[in-house]
Amino acid sequence: MGNLSGGHIAEFVLVGFPTSPHLQLLLFVLFLAIYLLTLLENTLIVSTIWLAPTLHRPMYFFLAHLSFLELWYINVTVPRLLGAFLTQDRRVSYVGCMTQLYFFIALACTECVLLAIMAYDRYLAICEPLRYPSLMPSSLAIRLAASSWGSGFFSSMMKLLFISRLSYCGPNIINHFFCDISPLLNLTCSDKEQAELVDFLLALVMILLPLLAVVSSYAAIIAAIVRIPTAQGRRKAFSTCASHLAVVVIYYSSTLFTYARPRAMYTFNHNKIISVLYTVIVPFLNPAIYCLRNKEVKDALRKLVLGRCRYSRDVPD
Repeated sequence: MGNLSGGHIAEFVLVGFPTSPHLQLLLFVLFLAIYLLTLLENTLIVSTIWLAPTLHRPMYFFLAHLSFLELWYINVTVPRLLGAFLTQDRRVSYVGCMTQLYFFIALACTECVLLAIMAYDRYLAICEPLRYPSLMPSSLAIRLAASSWGSGFFSSMMKLLFISRLSYCGPNIINHFFCDISPLLNLTCSDKEQAELVDFLLALVMILLPLLAVVSSYAAIIAAIVRIPTAQGRRKAFSTCASHLAVVVIYYSSTLFTYARPRAMYTFNHNKIISVLYTVIVPFLNPAIYCLRNKEVKDALRKLVLGRCRYSRDVPD
């Protein structure tokens, strides 16, 4: 039991992944390697798109936002988990837990909307190539990106408004590796029906509506690809979309399974494993799937790195 402050729990304890010491060490090394690689990959992508004038187009503008989001996303959940592996101190204050929950929900909702916007952008690029510059000007891309961030943080604020009003009297054990909605709702000692309803409805809006936009966009894209006369053209168009579609399937299926389902179906241990998919694996894979297979991004990255190296050799001692 955590210390009680005014009848409320002052801190929670995150269970994480309770295993043998040897497996704990293996998990620490694995998560640390993925964390550092994710930071490196996404930082390179954001820097390359920012510094390369050839990539100053809506498609890469959205990719830069996605990589920046992944940098923030993985820093919300993984550092605390790594610290718990090292020190075995799994405590988190009430305020710290609510803060982590707020940013986690905000970033998750933002990513859902951003993936839908990227699908719509690909639809315009493939199905309306001649009108694409007029249909997706820079000003519209900026407004769409801003709307994804705004809707994500607003949705998170609404959810947290209801969750933070609940009382937590004990126990204080959260069977997860970060502060998530469902474990917190299961610990409250007050009526949680209203908070659960708001959580469920907002999850449906922020996950299912963007997913509907993604499905509609890709249905039109696939129909357009089928009509391409040459096999090489079809392969090129499909390879451009397949990577985005793979990330969408992984991200939306895991978030839908976790959040848009009845509470009676909730299984903590399965949920922890699924949460690793969209909090750790997806941010790690996104740069490789979206950008490092893209010739323009690879060429810009190569020029950037080689240019820096050449500059450092030319600078006199």
